[in-house]
Amino acid sequence: MPRSRIERIREKIRLREYDMTDHAMEEIAEDRLDVIDVEQAILTGHISRLEKDDPRGTKHVIEGVAADGITPVGVVGRFTGGERYLIITVYEISNGE
Repeated sequence: MPRSRIERIREKIRLREYDMTDHAMEEIAEDRLDVIDVEQAILTGHISRLEKDDPRGTKHVIEGVAADGITPVGVVGRFTGGERYLIITVYEISNGE
């Protein structure tokens, strides 16, 4: 039985087979988050939507919760050609998002 998309993404996070763009790192700092918050959001979150309009590959919008168990976090990423997972951007989800 094939694994679900979120299971494949979680495996990449657990195995540390992922990269972050400079933009994602800037957003993490700006929102006072940490890499652990991003990992936790992916490991416990769900894919809220897919964005298929990028010629480099389908982007996954994941919504989860930071390590504090309270702060909602959004993570956008995609698989790269080398089968690593690329985290493109990260943001704290506010009521308006």
